[in-house]
Amino acid sequence: MKKPIKIDLYIRIRAILESARATVARSVNTTQVIANWLVGREIVEEEQHKEIRAEYGASVLFDISRKLQEEFGSGYSVDNLELFRRFYANYPDLISDAPRRKSAFNAQAGIDEIPVTSTRKSDKGINTLSAQSSIQHAPHGESWKPGRLNPNLSWTHYRTLLKVKRITVRNFYEIEAVKNGWSARQLERQINSLLFERLLKSRDKKGVLALANKGQAVNKPIDVIKDPYVLEFLDLPESHQLVETKLETALISKLKDFLLELGSGFAFVERQKRLTLEGDHFYPDLIFYHIKLKCYVIIELKTQKLNHGDLGQMQMYVHYYDREIRGKDENPTIGLILCTDKNDMVVKYVLDKKQRQIFTSRYQFHLPTEEELRKELQREMEMLALPEPVKKIRKSVRRSK
Repeated sequence: MKKPIKIDLYIRIRAILESARATVARSVNTTQVIANWLVGREIVEEEQHKEIRAEYGASVLFDISRKLQEEFGSGYSVDNLELFRRFYANYPDLISDAPRRKSAFNAQAGIDEIPVTSTRKSDKGINTLSAQSSIQHAPHGESWKPGRLNPNLSWTHYRTLLKVKRITVRNFYEIEAVKNGWSARQLERQINSLLFERLLKSRDKKGVLALANKGQAVNKPIDVIKDPYVLEFLDLPESHQLVETKLETALISKLKDFLLELGSGFAFVERQKRLTLEGDHFYPDLIFYHIKLKCYVIIELKTQKLNHGDLGQMQMYVHYYDREIRGKDENPTIGLILCTDKNDMVVKYVLDKKQRQIFTSRYQFHLPTEEELRKELQREMEMLALPEPVKKIRKSVRRSK
């Protein structure tokens, strides 16, 4: 008769092996990133040292690529070598060449400093240069900053980041990928959906600067709001016949993707929560809890243009949660209405001027183009810079068109 397995012992051993597997995978990824960066550096320095002409440089890369592929496989095509060169050019400070002692992280992860041996021709012949490449690791600490090596980012992450041309925007995505543990696929989606540009719309000038330097900081309700929200992962057509229950069901079925679009800190609580007021029943669409803000978030879905009745309904839901559900140590409830279109003046006059709990945002089923968001952002920034009387005139002119 077999003896029963002691579950707690099994769980502890399994945790050790899972941790070891993750550490090995991270070590392999980091080694690949370092190797590709060093290859890129060799190419750049060779070209600079010899002042190689473009056409001659292409010929050299072709020959090197052919030899490398014969020995190491197809990962060293001319296109990939060009990518390695661009990687080094865009991340010149990724690795420090100054000799360092093995860091505490490297010792724990079993990663040694990588000796780099390369040959350089000089007046005295061929010398051998040995350098130590140290891993700068502090994904959540103050010492790490974008542009430096982070073992939580794989080569696929860095290859995706290279698609972002503006360094400030690239810094934002790099910080967010580390902070939120995004996979390479999730990082690519956030870049393609122009997350940085959408967040700009809800930030003041100081907040815009913080986005580029520190990523998305969530300190107040407005910090979690985007406009528009992009729901392309649902594969739903933009149709007037779309009903709210179908949209709601689709979002629940793709909850993981929806949580990524909402942003970090959201936890799903309930769908169609029943609220009863003297025999009348009401059903908010989706209830979430925001861990960082310590508050409930009620989301209502509207498949048509927002109207004043939608705002009044949300006010009732928010007031109910604040009075009946919210705990003493929790912050006021947030209400977010997602709609296809809205009239900002209706929102302004329905909601109190000091209202900081209810927000409205549009959603769309296709990725916004950078040009669309650029024009909208430019209009928003111009409005911010205008004196208040001129703002009112501009808004009235826009409404009359």
